[in-house]
Amino acid sequence: MRRLICEYRRLCFRLTRTTEFCRQYAGQGWDVIACCRNPALASELNGLGQHYASIQIEALDVAHFDQIDMLSKKLSDTSIDVLINNAGVYGDSNRGFGQLDYQAWLNTLIVNTQAPIKMAEAFLLHITRGSKKLIANISSLMGSVSDNDSGGSILYRSSKAALNAAMKSLSIDLKAQGVGMLIFHPGWVKTDMGGANALIDAKTSVGGMCALIEGFTLAQSGAFVKYDGKPMPW
Repeated sequence: MRRLICEYRRLCFRLTRTTEFCRQYAGQGWDVIACCRNPALASELNGLGQHYASIQIEALDVAHFDQIDMLSKKLSDTSIDVLINNAGVYGDSNRGFGQLDYQAWLNTLIVNTQAPIKMAEAFLLHITRGSKKLIANISSLMGSVSDNDSGGSILYRSSKAALNAAMKSLSIDLKAQGVGMLIFHPGWVKTDMGGANALIDAKTSVGGMCALIEGFTLAQSGAFVKYDGKPMPW
């Protein structure tokens, strides 16, 4: 059976998208490994897990790399077809330039940039044993340098731009092993982060990304694309 890892950083942050990934993949017959910081408090995810026996919930805070290593060891005999790096924090506050919170910036870079790379490192052997051999990363158009015409959000923008650059490099470094990389802009989604005025719901965003994952070929590795397949500017 195919296996998938979804993970999120905060219990309320992007929970809708994480749960939707799990719902759609479990509904298609995938074995799903869903990770969160505190499974006991993840009521939405637990409810889904009660409905689908193929969903396995694991505790993981991606900001603590020792936990990533421990989970990798626990799952050492598991093959993973697709790893989805969905964890993220916004980081920015009302404190603009001149009053930047550098500790918050560091934390944002750890979660949004370093943690996905650490996940790729820790689970590379699991992925190479899989059939799809794909690492999918939820980034943002706000990580695009050429698209930035409004400024602001320095912490979030820089962390996603760094994620894009790192995953583009990995797409080259891992290609010889048959491991592919996709970088997604999920669209403006109605989540805790996107808000009620967002343009699309999680079902549409996740459904589009799942379709692109399903049709992925190694020739597409390193692409930065919107959930509907539209190429995004770097």
